[in-house]
Amino acid sequence: MLVLPSLSVMAQQEFMPLPVHKGALLVASPSLEDPNFTQTVLLIVDHGPRGTIGLILNRPTNVLLAEVLQDLPMLKQTNHRLFGGGPVDRTQLVLLFRLRQILPDARHIANGIYVGTPTVLERVIAGLKPNEAFRAFAGFAAWAPGQLDYEMRQGSWGVLSSSTFDIFDKNPETFWSDGIGVLQAPRTISHE
Repeated sequence: MLVLPSLSVMAQQEFMPLPVHKGALLVASPSLEDPNFTQTVLLIVDHGPRGTIGLILNRPTNVLLAEVLQDLPMLKQTNHRLFGGGPVDRTQLVLLFRLRQILPDARHIANGIYVGTPTVLERVIAGLKPNEAFRAFAGFAAWAPGQLDYEMRQGSWGVLSSSTFDIFDKNPETFWSDGIGVLQAPRTISHE
């Protein structure tokens, strides 16, 4: 009899609750109705006992980065867009990089992905190497301790590895549908 309530809860979930870690991609459940997170994919940049911080990867704005960072002349004449990183502190700029080697003022997230400062951006733009890239975000997403774990148990988020798809080269408008496709793909068990 105790099994029945847990089965009904599982039937309501769209995704199995998986552990969250720094560098994971969170894919919003199709039933997630919070307008801040509807059809979003987030990169977790910090996760621990004090809470979780992430960046929404698929909300480009019409604002050019050159308008925001006017003191970086190398951005003039570029079409780099600012992304909406989340509902918290939208005046804060967060810079995400794919780097071949670590630079001072850059903090490693996962798989060659770093968070850094405008100083890092200046260095990267001045000597952009093949396979290096960056994105800038206004604001971020944050969860208090235990809050994201609760949302995971509710099936609000699916978890993917940050290497599931290239977050810098792929069109961000397809992130959510691609992520949902991976999460809903039939799982096969290989017999070796």
